[in-house]
Amino acid sequence: MELYPLKFNPVYSYRIWGGNKLKTVLNKSYSQESIGESWEISDVENNETLVSEGHLEGKSLKELINEFQGELVGHRVFETFGNNFPLLIKFIDAKTPLSIQVHPSNKLAKERHNSFGKNEMWYIMQAEEDAELIVGFNQKVKKTTYREHLDNTRLSDVLNIEKVTKGDTFYIPTGRVHAIGAGVLLAEIQQTSDITYRIYDYDRVDRTTGKKRELHTNLAIDAIDFNYYTDYRTVYSNKINLANELVNSPYFKTNFVNIKGEMLRDLSSVDSFVIYICVEGSLEMKCKNQNYVLSMGETILVPATIFSLELSGINTKLIEVFL
Repeated sequence: MELYPLKFNPVYSYRIWGGNKLKTVLNKSYSQESIGESWEISDVENNETLVSEGHLEGKSLKELINEFQGELVGHRVFETFGNNFPLLIKFIDAKTPLSIQVHPSNKLAKERHNSFGKNEMWYIMQAEEDAELIVGFNQKVKKTTYREHLDNTRLSDVLNIEKVTKGDTFYIPTGRVHAIGAGVLLAEIQQTSDITYRIYDYDRVDRTTGKKRELHTNLAIDAIDFNYYTDYRTVYSNKINLANELVNSPYFKTNFVNIKGEMLRDLSSVDSFVIYICVEGSLEMKCKNQNYVLSMGETILVPATIFSLELSGINTKLIEVFL
């Protein structure tokens, strides 16, 4: 059975801070209110996305990897991760701020939760005027100083706050304190993990429990990187019809692709699946004489056995993801 570029049915998640831009801006189809996340490609237990079209329709990533192994994900990737898909792709719509949080490293997540850590990156697709993110600290902080600020509700005094606009990109390694601010719509690429330590949550009450959401103060303090970094943004080129490097990490690699007209993408040297996330415009993809269309807010997974793609669009912007 031959592999082909795969689209998946998203999994939608209610969030206390969620808005409606996944529907109004990205044309997602759901009836619930306050949907904050659209999980586009997921192998997270109980939140697996299923193939939406073609002869593999209805299959999960786990089923696909069990059947196709390295042909789907790449032989090098399969040797490392087996039948676990290593990445989770999301769109996130924050109507109000997310909790201030941190994710544990691979080592800590393995010890505590038998899970991957959660290194991630954000690409800002839309930001309202004066929208902000929290990324890291604005100075080097001692554990004792951090705890004093947290206990006195003055943590924001030592946090690095960034104004953001469309196209801004941030790599969030494990250990970096962070939060998405109100009015931000973004694409998130991360390791397959749902381990989050919540540090501060503005005393919000969960609608299902009627109680304030749990904080993970003691778990978080051992996971935090208290260092200060001079620049938290990812600087990248915007050359037309080329794969411009965004993030090159041990956990995933991403490129920014700005298409005007036609572009031939040679993937023969990439022993990995490749994911395309359309963050602006629309894309026409030709693969083995078959045509695929990708609109803003859609995601497609190209199996590792596909070595060449013809891409075309007018002012189309993509995030390309692989291992």
